[in-house]
Amino acid sequence: MHATRPHPSVAIPTGAAPPTNPSPVADGWDFLVTPPERDPLGLWSDHHHRQPAFTPASPVSTSRPHDISFPIPDLSLTPTSLPEQAFPEQVSKNLLDEESRLRHFQEGRLAEADEEWYKLVPEEAQEVLGREEVLRQSVIFEIIKSEREYVRDLQSVQLVFIQNLRDYSPINAKRQEGFITEVFWNLDEILRYHQQMLTELFARQMEQHPLIQGVADIVLAASVEFGAAYEKYIKHYPLSEAMHRTELRKNPAYQSLVSQCSDNPRIRRRDLVTFLSRPVTRLPRLSLLLQTVDKHTGPDLDDKKDLPLILELLNKYIKSSQPGIEAAESKVKFWALCESLVYQKGEIIDMDLYDSSRTLLHAGALFRRYRSKDMSHTWAELHIALLDNYLLILRPDERPNGSIRYGVVSRPIPLEYLQLGAFDGHSEDRKKEFSLPSFRSKKNEMFPFKVYHASSPSTRAYTFFARDAEERNTWKAKLLDALAMRKVGQDANKLFAPITVCGGFFKAPSLAGPSLGSRFTGKITCVAPFSSGRENFIAIGCPSGVYVLHRHDSDPKPKKVLQLPNPKSLHVLQDYKRFVILFDGGLHAYSLDLLARVALQRSAPQSLDASLERISAPDAVVTFAKVGKIGQRTMVFYTTKSFLQVYLHVLTATHPSEINLKNNHVSSSFRVFGDPVSISRDVHDITTLHKHIGVCTERGIQMADPTKSVITYPLFVGADGNLPMQNLQSRCSAAKPLGLVKCDESQLIVVFNDVGCYLNKDGTPARSSGYLRWETRADSFAHHGTHLILISSSYIEIRTLNTGKLVQVLEGTDMRLVHASERSVMISMKGDGGRTNETECNLVELVETAVLAEQQAQIRSSNARSTQGIWDEWDM
Repeated sequence: MHATRPHPSVAIPTGAAPPTNPSPVADGWDFLVTPPERDPLGLWSDHHHRQPAFTPASPVSTSRPHDISFPIPDLSLTPTSLPEQAFPEQVSKNLLDEESRLRHFQEGRLAEADEEWYKLVPEEAQEVLGREEVLRQSVIFEIIKSEREYVRDLQSVQLVFIQNLRDYSPINAKRQEGFITEVFWNLDEILRYHQQMLTELFARQMEQHPLIQGVADIVLAASVEFGAAYEKYIKHYPLSEAMHRTELRKNPAYQSLVSQCSDNPRIRRRDLVTFLSRPVTRLPRLSLLLQTVDKHTGPDLDDKKDLPLILELLNKYIKSSQPGIEAAESKVKFWALCESLVYQKGEIIDMDLYDSSRTLLHAGALFRRYRSKDMSHTWAELHIALLDNYLLILRPDERPNGSIRYGVVSRPIPLEYLQLGAFDGHSEDRKKEFSLPSFRSKKNEMFPFKVYHASSPSTRAYTFFARDAEERNTWKAKLLDALAMRKVGQDANKLFAPITVCGGFFKAPSLAGPSLGSRFTGKITCVAPFSSGRENFIAIGCPSGVYVLHRHDSDPKPKKVLQLPNPKSLHVLQDYKRFVILFDGGLHAYSLDLLARVALQRSAPQSLDASLERISAPDAVVTFAKVGKIGQRTMVFYTTKSFLQVYLHVLTATHPSEINLKNNHVSSSFRVFGDPVSISRDVHDITTLHKHIGVCTERGIQMADPTKSVITYPLFVGADGNLPMQNLQSRCSAAKPLGLVKCDESQLIVVFNDVGCYLNKDGTPARSSGYLRWETRADSFAHHGTHLILISSSYIEIRTLNTGKLVQVLEGTDMRLVHASERSVMISMKGDGGRTNETECNLVELVETAVLAEQQAQIRSSNARSTQGIWDEWDM
């Protein structure tokens, strides 16, 4: 049985974790890849990488930290690409000739004390060479020796650590190969370069020993080739170490395997971190050795011209990798911060923290001043973290075990909403009182600056205090850079692009008056895209009537087709060739094809008027109308108001082939579906689902089959004693429901003006009664694919449907949703033009963009097909 020993003493930072495996605690990461003055691991010290002589009698312990045993084979005698043996009985140099001793050195069979140049060369020869040449030959020998040890260590990583990880699988099979790739990165690529270089160095040594003319040509050739591999590895090293330490702390099986691997004679009880750091320290160490060789090399030797080139190359590699190291260290610190966050209970916040592009731009301690109940001021130290997408305001909390948790004090501010206030305020004194009467209070100067949330500048404004003016200026610079980078990134990667469909035509007077006048059409109130034949149109409603825009026209200009006052909603039944309009006079339907022909001036307006079908009764007061599908039926829903009641009417659309017009006052395109249902008087929207409809009222959403009774959602069954559900119920009761959307087969999301919550199929809260909070109060919303689009007067928030992650923010003025369907979302917003006494109203369509790579692939595929068609007739 292989000997065992206690687990090596490894300083594992609390909270170290890869992004896919959150940890409950976190700590600092400052030890990773640091310069010599901050090098507690000693990665820059040569003696940490030397292999002490191994003796089988070395004392070992039989204790083990876990009851997990892996039969790790003894690989000390495993052959490699270079002949190696695991130190048999030491061979006396007195019994071997010079060539044999040199070969034993290359094979690692000499005792460490004998592995020096001067011990392999007769004293008489050393006296003849002189002091400078002896020093030069000794350093060249050290270069070859260190290269041998370096290659041996990299081989040991493959033969002992990686191979045993694959053989005994202490890590979940789905993660294992990914873990090996992330931890060991391109170590095998670096090994191949150095195996080749060591082979050439050994050959040169056997050929020219004891007086080697030079090795610069060999090192130069290798340096030209391995530079990119080193940059790639060094930049990734902090992530490799962090992932190893995290797995070591969380996985007892992995911990036990690493412990047993360290007992292998090839490893000599060194920690895996020592091996992972070898490439990081190899180039600086090699550079120092070559500098020494250059110092003792005469001007007439060939090495003298090559050595400066090598040193320049190595220094270039070291400097170019430093920014990558800093970025990787920042990523590790960012992971630690993410895992230490403590959120307020109930709220669902998806900040996309584990996206590969997420970055911690700046972080540090700032202070805030609070007013206490007795009107005095107290100071609180906060930890502010500036990410590339959010500003986090955190309160540090040191735990008994020394770890630090960061409580989210205020809701994170998306950078799209972050505004900067004054950064030039006068400094203020912060008094620190002392308990002893003999001491006076001490004053510290604090330098204020302000930031605020653009949508809530009065309720979400923050004044922070820095310790000095320089720190305040640093924060200003970092914030400005972050905002600029975020804007550039968002503009270049818009998920939805706002495209102006019609601009400058619709105008309204700046001040409300009794009449619009001939110049004014009024603001756009409703929109309905449709097609007729092979041409596309947009019907646009405004206070002066209904206009139609021909989208294929070279100079698109809306044409008035219906003189109906104040259209409230427009609906197109494309398959049924009907156009439904709700206006002050009731709910009417017209021929869709005639609507298009009149817009193109191919038919007289009278023909469109002749196609009128009155849906509602002449004396009915229609307050709301909606078209939707339930199952395979296309239905028209509308509400009528009487003195004391509001009734919901449901009609089904009839296919044109089944229509039999009797007269112009009775609609044959629609049939009554069930009896009118009495509903709440405050209904403002209807959402159609597969079998039910959701009627939005001020008190909630009433779910019903059109022919059955209604049930109000959400259902807070069992709220008594359930604090999260009580909290959600309180927030929902204070908000206005806007509608609901089906997320998947098991859940819905109810959209309120301030919050959103997920429901199970039975209407009860899902996801532990968690809720989403919008950054600004929404007036309406649209559902498009996998995204939720929330519209307010000044902002449009685009969020993912399943998690509520904020993915895009659009700004504008007087924005209103005028059309929402599966195919398109259209917004009415104030334009930039117009005279002083008028307001332009533009129609903007939100067009979902495609990933550039996908577009390029489609173009290449299309080009390939067209090119193939060109040559088809040539039969080639």
